[in-house]
Amino acid sequence: MAIEDLKDQFSFPNDVAYLNTASFSPAFKSVEDAGIKAVQLKSRPDFYQNSDLFEPVAKLRQLFAKVIGADDHNRIVTIPSVSYGMATVANNITLQKGDEILLIEEQFPSNVYTWRALAKTFDANIVTIKQPKTIADWNSEILKAINDKTAVVAMAHIHWANGYIFDLKAIRSKTKQHNALMIIDGSQSIGALPFSIKDIQPDALICAGYKWLFGPYGCAYAYYSDYFDNGSPIEQNWTIRLNSENLAGLTKYQTAYKPLAQRYNAGESASFIYVKMQTAALKEILKIAPKELQDYCDSISKDALEDLNALGFISDDSEIRAKHLFGIKIPKIVDLEKLKHQLKSDNVIVSYRGDYIRISCHVFNTRIHFNKLVESITKVVS
Repeated sequence: MAIEDLKDQFSFPNDVAYLNTASFSPAFKSVEDAGIKAVQLKSRPDFYQNSDLFEPVAKLRQLFAKVIGADDHNRIVTIPSVSYGMATVANNITLQKGDEILLIEEQFPSNVYTWRALAKTFDANIVTIKQPKTIADWNSEILKAINDKTAVVAMAHIHWANGYIFDLKAIRSKTKQHNALMIIDGSQSIGALPFSIKDIQPDALICAGYKWLFGPYGCAYAYYSDYFDNGSPIEQNWTIRLNSENLAGLTKYQTAYKPLAQRYNAGESASFIYVKMQTAALKEILKIAPKELQDYCDSISKDALEDLNALGFISDDSEIRAKHLFGIKIPKIVDLEKLKHQLKSDNVIVSYRGDYIRISCHVFNTRIHFNKLVESITKVVS
């Protein structure tokens, strides 16, 4: 099926220009169906089997491993949120006084508060790399900041507000030179932008599941490298212990955890409704090549962005930003509240981040939606 035909896999009304997947994705029809069937199954718990607590989760982890190009699904865990995954990472890091944790200016809070708390615990320092006047220089500023004091670099693949693409491969190479950990938040990129665990080799990748991976709100994924193989989980649920599949023998308490990252799985990760929806969603995502998605998003937005540039609503050079998520700077002469009201009235759904309109699109979007965006903004400018 051609990528432009995948819009038919959604139930979105034609009069809504939804350009806000970066906040919440809609559901593929298959994901909606999976959720409904799972809810209905709740009425018949006599149909559940012990294996339902483990096998569907293993299959889900295998699917996410394919999404990120990981060889071993036992390095993948399912968790309820990015903050949960970051807390697990921080729980297994020991710093020295004066060590530096490098962050990017205006990161999403889930990838900031954890590091502030860790820095306070060990009397370490937070170093924030601000966006330079010339945004294209941001990667070089990050690389210059990594030194022997750097213990952790915690950042996203792209900036969540403007879509600027960070050079993870170069940054990872520099962190290795200085024995620093690299922790990636992939919430706004995994599934939509080309990415390979083998290529980047981060120490951890944490990713929300309800945005570009089209799962329900309250699901997330984590990849943990061998650095975390013998670490301490933040909770001691029974399913992470060796041989927990043998429910009849659960009171023969185990000291050993399951292999690799499985000790970090969240309790009740077998959630019968969420896992079925997540599984259906990842199967759909795996049908869409990220490079093809980037090209499609560029094709449906390019002309509209040129029109908006002419109106003074400027977007960054497409060579340095993602095509599925990007910011459009709002001219200072424009009344922001009036703009918000007009877009909402015209059923154009976007986000606002500082001085920017954040646009995020996917296969259910078309040129018509971007034309609608231009028409709505033109009314305000006029």
